[in-house]
Amino acid sequence: MNKTWIVRGLIVAALIAVAFALYKLLTPSGLPEGIVGGNGRLEATEIDVASKSAGRIRDIAVDEGQTVKAGDVIAHMDVDVLAAQKTEAEAQLAEAQNAVLVSQTQVAQREAEKAAAEAVVRQRLAELNASRKRLGRSDTLAREGATSAQERDDDSAQVEGASAAVEAARAQVASAQVAVTNARNQVIGSRSRVEATRATIQRIEADLSDATLRSPRDGRVQYRLAQPGEVVAGGGRVVSLVDLTDVTMSFFLPATAAGRLGIGSEARIVLDAIPDTPIPAKISFVADVAQFTPKTVETQSEREKMMFRVKARIDPALLRRYMSLVKTGLPGMAYVKVDPGAQWPAALELKGPPQTKGQ
Repeated sequence: MNKTWIVRGLIVAALIAVAFALYKLLTPSGLPEGIVGGNGRLEATEIDVASKSAGRIRDIAVDEGQTVKAGDVIAHMDVDVLAAQKTEAEAQLAEAQNAVLVSQTQVAQREAEKAAAEAVVRQRLAELNASRKRLGRSDTLAREGATSAQERDDDSAQVEGASAAVEAARAQVASAQVAVTNARNQVIGSRSRVEATRATIQRIEADLSDATLRSPRDGRVQYRLAQPGEVVAGGGRVVSLVDLTDVTMSFFLPATAAGRLGIGSEARIVLDAIPDTPIPAKISFVADVAQFTPKTVETQSEREKMMFRVKARIDPALLRRYMSLVKTGLPGMAYVKVDPGAQWPAALELKGPPQTKGQ
């Protein structure tokens, strides 16, 4: 039993020694204290330019590999149906605007009718007042015997008739007021239809604008995912872009190094294509959870260690200056200061503009 444990211990010790040797072999040499590095590849943000609504692609204005600016036209969707809908909505708008004018005319007419009814009320009130005065005189004369009772009764009937005429005239005023209110409501309804139709036109115009697919930012066309004449669903991808102003390199560091990093820490990227020109960068991401490093980054034995993924981001202003030289997928090394006081070695000091081999 003891011999078995001894053999197992020797095997474990041998594996640790091999792993340490491989780690030292794969670790960049010549780095001063406070600077660490890891290998990776350039990555850029990918953007899909897609159709907002289902439809047929009329044409595509870009080719794969073409550089585009923000706002450049990428493709056009067929808009025949939208154009017809806009024409229909514009006709409905004209009809609704005409309905407003008609309703306003009706309001004026109903207000005139109300004014006439109010004038009739005043006339009937005047007649009622005269009838009452005449009845008062007849009543006095009848008590004195100066006139007949019949005349007094006739004057009394006139008062009753004038009073009824006043009530009828007031009812006409109320009816006219209802007609005015209804006419004004028709104006409000017609104006609401005008606004609703205008909103419909605005929506159609927005859809027409969205039918012209534009680049959301500067970049390069990666793939054409559809062809003119194809029908795509809502959200269907037409072109895939890469944003060459948002380029990073992901690499892996052990906890002892990643724990000393901060967002914004100074970094350098050295690409295999231009090994003599370090590119300035800053740390933009440090994973908060450790993981096994992928096979493409470390050896099988090294993957047994838990590592933290780190991203170094190249300055967008620098990328814009040399956008024609930027290519995603290029392999290289990323170096970062885990000690702010460390000095970059001569090989990582910044030089002139980057030049690719053969230029």
